Amino acid sequence: MTTPNEVKQRALGAIISNALLRWESVVTIALTAILFLFVKDPFPWWQDWFWLIGGAIAEAALVLSAITDPEASSAAVAREFEGQYDLGKIKGTVSRQRLQSALEYRRNMLTLAKRHDGAMRSSMMQTVADINDWIGHMYDLAMHIDSFDDNDLVERDRRRVPDQIKNTEKRLELEKDPRVRQDLEQQLKQLQQQRDNLDATVSSVRRAEIQLESTLSSLGTIYAQMSLLGTKEVDSARAQRLRLEIQDEVSSLQDTISAMDEVQSQRLVLR
Repeated sequence: MTTPNEVKQRALGAIISNALLRWESVVTIALTAILFLFVKDPFPWWQDWFWLIGGAIAEAALVLSAITDPEASSAAVAREFEGQYDLGKIKGTVSRQRLQSALEYRRNMLTLAKRHDGAMRSSMMQTVADINDWIGHMYDLAMHIDSFDDNDLVERDRRRVPDQIKNTEKRLELEKDPRVRQDLEQQLKQLQQQRDNLDATVSSVRRAEIQLESTLSSLGTIYAQMSLLGTKEVDSARAQRLRLEIQDEVSSLQDTISAMDEVQSQRLVLR
C-alpha cells in the first residue's frame, strides 16, 4: 500500500493535470496563441513575447486556484486513496461488499468533516486519516481470506488426512515388526500434526471472516459517533476517544493478519 504522503502527491498531480485540461485553461492557451500569432504591436512599446508572459501568468493563476481549492484537493485525495484498492481483485463476494461499505463510510465521514471548521474539522480529518489504515488492513485481511479459499490443496487434505490417520492406526495395531512400527508411529505423528495445522488454518479463516464483519460494524459505530460531534470544546475529547478506538481496531486487525501468516507458515503438507 502507498503511504499517505504518496497519496497526497498523486492527488496533487491529478489536480494539476485536471486544471490544465479545464476549459478555462484550453481557452487561455488558445487565446494566448492567437494573440501571439496575429495581434502585432497593439502599443508602440509592446513586444510579442508579452502575450506569452501574460498567458503563462493567467494559466498559473488557474492552476494555483485549483491547488488551493480545499474541496478539489479533498476530492482528489479521496479518489487517489480509493484507487489503491482494486475491489475486483477480491474474489469473495461478502468480503468485497464489506470493503465497499467501508469505503462508503469513509466518504460519508469526509462529508461530515467538511461541515465543521477550525480545530474540530482538523480533528475529524485526522480521524478519517486514521480510518485509512483501518481500511488498508481490512483490504489486506480480505486478500488473506481469498488466498485460503483458493487453496484447493487444503480442502483436499482435510478430507484425506483423517482417513489416513485411521488407516495408519489400524496398521499400527496389527504390525509386529518393531522397525515398521517405528515408521508407522512417525507417520502417524506427522499426519496428526498435519491435521492440527489444517484445523488451525480453517479456524484462522473463520476468525478472519468474523473479524472483518465486526470491524465493519465498528466502523459504522465510529461513523455514528462522528455524526453526533458538535463544536463544543468537550467534543474534542470525544474525538480523541474515537481515534483511540480506531487505533485499537487497527491493532486487532494486525494481530489477526499476523496470526493467519503464522498458521500459513507452520502448515505442513505431506508430499
